[in-house]
Amino acid sequence: MQKRQQIVAIVLVLLAMVTAYGIWMTRPGSPQPAATGENKSTAEGQSPVDQSPLTTAQRLAQLAATHDERMLAQEALRLADFDVDMAFDNALRQARLHPPPLSPEAKECHARVQKAEKFVRADQDRAKQLSEQVVKVPETKKDTVEADLIQEQADMELDQDELDDAKQDLIRAGGNVTDRIQALKKEHEDASHSTSNAIPTGPEPVEQVGLIHRIIRWRELHEKQMELWQAKGETETALALLSAKHNALDAQVDQQKAAIPELSHHSKSTKTESTGTHVSAGDKSQEDTATLLKKTQELADNQKVLSTYDKRIETKKELAAVYGQWIALVAAQQRQVLHRALLGCAIILGIGLLGLYFSTLLDSLVKKLSMDRRQVESLRTAARVSLQIVALCLVLLVGFGPPGQLGTFLGLAGAGLTVALKDFIVGFLGWFVLMGKNGIGLGDWVEINGVTGEVVQIGPFHTVLLETGNWTDSGHPTGRRVTFTNGYAIEGHFFNFSTTGQWLWDELQVVLPAGQDSYPVIEALHKKVVEATRESAQIAEQELQSAGNSRELSGFSAEPAINVKPVIGGIELSVRYIARASERYKLRTQLNQAAVDLLGHKAEKVTT
Repeated sequence: MQKRQQIVAIVLVLLAMVTAYGIWMTRPGSPQPAATGENKSTAEGQSPVDQSPLTTAQRLAQLAATHDERMLAQEALRLADFDVDMAFDNALRQARLHPPPLSPEAKECHARVQKAEKFVRADQDRAKQLSEQVVKVPETKKDTVEADLIQEQADMELDQDELDDAKQDLIRAGGNVTDRIQALKKEHEDASHSTSNAIPTGPEPVEQVGLIHRIIRWRELHEKQMELWQAKGETETALALLSAKHNALDAQVDQQKAAIPELSHHSKSTKTESTGTHVSAGDKSQEDTATLLKKTQELADNQKVLSTYDKRIETKKELAAVYGQWIALVAAQQRQVLHRALLGCAIILGIGLLGLYFSTLLDSLVKKLSMDRRQVESLRTAARVSLQIVALCLVLLVGFGPPGQLGTFLGLAGAGLTVALKDFIVGFLGWFVLMGKNGIGLGDWVEINGVTGEVVQIGPFHTVLLETGNWTDSGHPTGRRVTFTNGYAIEGHFFNFSTTGQWLWDELQVVLPAGQDSYPVIEALHKKVVEATRESAQIAEQELQSAGNSRELSGFSAEPAINVKPVIGGIELSVRYIARASERYKLRTQLNQAAVDLLGHKAEKVTT
């Protein structure tokens, strides 16, 4: 193993150990770490009643995904709605007991309201009187009284509109807090009817497989948990604030309870400092009685407020407990997702280690092969690349998970591979064509895309030729191996000998000098060609006739043919003959030598 591979292996082993520790810590049933951090409190808004507990519960209810979460969300909505209802009742009671001081603008609006109320009451009384008079007056005066009644009713409507406008101005000026709270309570009651619709009712989301989806899911759960912690912190802050108000009011009630018996005892029987005589209960003043009644009513109202505080405190405790249970549930889901994500990381690290092991094993096995160095290196590269592709596919499968729409994915992948591997697919189909009746075989002399040579290898995708040059050249191998994709058998064309002997026509050209008798040379040269090609011509004629299998070739003759034509300086003699492709060069050399000998012998005779 190389040093670089050793370093990679050590790093992968360390990461695998860390991942294994994380898997152990996040296993089901492992202790949950205690949450830290400060909780943020909800600031009071401009509204006299804080409705944030209900709005927070409605917002969190949208995040409920599982059945257990929806049950907790429903309970949180119920408690928050009940808490806000009691807050409205308490605010109304406090507004009646302790109305806030009016601003100058509010005082002016209040005066307008009182004035308009007087006018409305006067109009109502006047209309009531006129209604009674309509029944009692004689018929002669009845029309007049009815006209006055109609006018009075119109005036009463105008005064009522003025009163409503003054009340609205008073509410906007912050003077009539009771009406404002009642309006908000009505809005809250209307909105609370749709509170149950805030919880999702669809099926639970299907958990997606894959490391990337696990990470995304963990982040979503983390954000949900942070929102729940914030809601729990706001509830606990409001709980502490209510507890402080409860304690302060409780101390005030104790003081009121301690003060009322003293006032009662002083009213029933008091001693004068000068005479020491007693005053009877019947002699107590009306002022003392009114004061006692006022304090008693104030004590009763404070007791009701204190009871409301107790209910709200218990409700907020239950709401905080519900948020705590929800947080624990989300934390368990988050821990489970993290556990599975770490399992995915462990699988990826295992794939890396196995890939590294098999890569080293293949290197050692390839080195032992008794092959050419270039072949060994090519085989090693192919094995390494194949192993890396397999490992990458497995890592992608673990990282992203199997595709959801398998049919669509396979269709798109098949279309993409068809486009990308078009040449290989066509070449593979061309291989079947080349293996057929009209194909080629090893040792055939062929011409493919203008390149001629002998077929030395036919594979499923490629054809390899040993180049021999043009047919008009010597035909000797050039030493170059030419590789073609088998697609030429479908998309292009190729030339192949139709006979087993690989016969082809060749030509011998000789120029005879002018002024000499050329016929003896022509006959002698023709005789030489016939003798040299007699056996080959007979075999070629038989093979070509059987290969052609047609009437046109039934009268085919492979005998040499002579063509004579005059040229400048003499006569050109062309002898066309058939020869085996592998013997063409040798036969041509032999015939050329015979032609030289004949011409030389003729020249000697002429000289003598």
